[in-house]
Amino acid sequence: MSQENKNDKSNLAIIALSVVLVVMALTIYAISQSGAGQNAADTITMSGYAEQKVVPDTAALSIGVVVQADTAKAASDQNAALMSAVISELKALGLEDKEIQTSYVTVYPVYNYDKEQTITGYSASNSVQVTTTKLGNLSEIIDRSTAVGANQIGGISFSVSNDRQKQLREDLMSEAIADASAKANDLASSLGLKITGVKTASISENGYPKVYYARAEAAMDAGAGQVSTPIEPGESTISMSIQVTYYIG
Repeated sequence: MSQENKNDKSNLAIIALSVVLVVMALTIYAISQSGAGQNAADTITMSGYAEQKVVPDTAALSIGVVVQADTAKAASDQNAALMSAVISELKALGLEDKEIQTSYVTVYPVYNYDKEQTITGYSASNSVQVTTTKLGNLSEIIDRSTAVGANQIGGISFSVSNDRQKQLREDLMSEAIADASAKANDLASSLGLKITGVKTASISENGYPKVYYARAEAAMDAGAGQVSTPIEPGESTISMSIQVTYYIG
C-alpha cells in the first residue's frame, strides 16, 4: 500500500471519529436539556402558614428608693434602711435571691444654681431588677414595695421564656408544614399526580415572641387610699410561614 493511501485512510478514520464524538456530545446535551426541563416540570411549590396567640409567662420590673438628706452618709443610711425593707417585703412574697438583682447604687450631691453653685444636700438611689414568672403577684409586688418605702417603679417588660419559645417554634413549624403539605397534596391530586418527595424548604418567622412592654402606674383613690395596681400582660400574635418545593409524579 502506498504512503498516500495510508494517509487517506488515516484522515478518514479521524473524520469518522470526530463525527462520532460530535454526535455523542449533541446527544448528551439534548438529554441533559430534556432532563432539566423534566425536573423543573416535575415540581410544585407551596406555602404553609401557622399562627398562635401568646400570653407572656415572665415579667421584669425595676423597684427603687431615692432619698435626699443633708449629708451623704445620712442619705445613704436612710436609703439602705428603706431598700432593706423593700427587699425583705419582696422575699416575704416568695421571691428568691436569684429573682432580685441590684441594678445600681448611687450617692451624689444636689446643687442649687440660683446665684452660685452650692451643695444643698445629697441624694441616694438604690434600685433592684425583679424578674419573676409569678405574674399574678405583680400588683402585690408593686403595692407592698411602695408601702414600705419604694418610690421608683420602672416600666414592666413582659417576655416569653426560652423554653416556651422553643416549644412555640416547634409547634408553629409542624402546623405550617402540615398546611403546606395539605395544599400541595390537594393540588397534585386535582392534577392526577402524587407528591413523591421534597426538593427544598425555607422558613420565615414573623412577630416572634421576644418582649412586649406595658407601663405600670399606681392606681390612687384620694377618698379610699391606695388600691391595687392594675397589671395586664396582654397577648401577642406570632406566626411562621414556610415555602416548600415538592417533587411530583
